[in-house]
Amino acid sequence: MEAKDFIKNVRLVAEEKCIDEEIIFDAMEQALITAYKRNYNAKTNVKPKIDRKTGEIKIFTYYVVMSDYEDPEVTIDEEGNEIVTEPSVPVDAQILLEDARKKVPDIEVGETIEEEVTPDDFGRVAVQTAKQVLIQKIRTAERESIMSDFDGKSGEMMLGMLAMEDERNYYVDLGRARGILPKGEMIPGETVKMGNSIRVYIQKIEETPKGPLILCSRKHYNFVRRLFESEIPELIDGTVLLYGVAREPGVRSKVAVYSNDERVDARGACIGEKGTRIGSILKELNGEKVDLVLYSEDPAVFIKEALSPAKNVYVSIDENAERNEAFVVVSDDELSLAIGKKGANIKLASKLTKYHLTIKSMSQVNEEGNK
Repeated sequence: MEAKDFIKNVRLVAEEKCIDEEIIFDAMEQALITAYKRNYNAKTNVKPKIDRKTGEIKIFTYYVVMSDYEDPEVTIDEEGNEIVTEPSVPVDAQILLEDARKKVPDIEVGETIEEEVTPDDFGRVAVQTAKQVLIQKIRTAERESIMSDFDGKSGEMMLGMLAMEDERNYYVDLGRARGILPKGEMIPGETVKMGNSIRVYIQKIEETPKGPLILCSRKHYNFVRRLFESEIPELIDGTVLLYGVAREPGVRSKVAVYSNDERVDARGACIGEKGTRIGSILKELNGEKVDLVLYSEDPAVFIKEALSPAKNVYVSIDENAERNEAFVVVSDDELSLAIGKKGANIKLASKLTKYHLTIKSMSQVNEEGNK
């Protein structure tokens, strides 16, 4: 690899991998110091210089002019261990003023003397070092660059492409990285096809030696929240606010919304003209039912709303309970509707309102009252 080829490669790599050129040059210079010391038994006072235009590499030995020598400071800690504190200037790089002036007559304390010591055959060492550094630095910097790209994406929804699958996971191409979508985090009952686009909720992003670990989900309750935010402009501009989401994936979600503007119907904004907005959301959720619930600061009103599709609901809040407790009475013909299949409706209402709900039919209440 000639010098001009080295510069060309650095620029290509920096552009392709979105890495600052100086990061590569700095790493190369540090590696050249190590290579020079290892191959030529040099001391610590050496530094390389790489011409950023031509790629020419030179090695210099340097000395810092001192008024007096500084030695490493050795102290003993409480456990009897030696702690060595190195001087600000490496011992090998120190030169007294009187000796420095034999080389440079008008030099002063604190200034530096540099002498080129590039060996004739150093090109061979430099080429091998350059290859190793480029490979290592590319990997490291690319990981850091990708992590930077995904910084702040945790908790967000992203659009990717299904790239591959194995027994347990799907792998989603998210651009510069792949997300892991466990099959257990899919919406129950949905089927997907490799190569198709897919929306995923980013649960977690972790840095690993092999790159970022991006854990995705379509089952998380916040997947529904992000879907609403992507489809409803009023949620983005703050006219409509989303209070909370309770979800049983593949079965039903309850989404509580309210309006900051009395002229705007929060539920209507989410449904959209001829149901277009909610229709897009339902399609993405693979037929999962969605109940739009109007949030109220009055917990009794909110609980009544949350128990939809049941209509004839009476709610009594237990003000003396240690936790949020409410007693719910519904008409006989709506008890099963309020409870839902396998208790799903009342469980979701409880999650959404953050109240423990005890429910009974009107007949049950009357029978107990007559005893």
